[in-house]
Amino acid sequence: MIRSELIQKIAEDNPHLFRRDVERIVNTVFDEIIDAMSRGDRVELRGFGAFSVKRRDARIGRNPRTGESVEVDEKHVPFFKTGKLLRDRLNDEA
Repeated sequence: MIRSELIQKIAEDNPHLFRRDVERIVNTVFDEIIDAMSRGDRVELRGFGAFSVKRRDARIGRNPRTGESVEVDEKHVPFFKTGKLLRDRLNDEA
């Protein structure tokens, strides 16, 4: 599902809301998650999962095409851990 499909589904399920309002709500939720993660905060959505940021240390990598060693800078990457309810539903245990 992509963002526009999510907006469409929410708008269909809530006919009392205008589509533009639903779009603004969805964009605000995603923006807040992104802002929190950029500050290094963890975002937990109970039953769904938790978004966090993991730090990857600087290291010496290898260019697969040339075999040459290259320095890879430290970086921060997003990480998602599923919640119990989501895991159970994916495995038909609910």
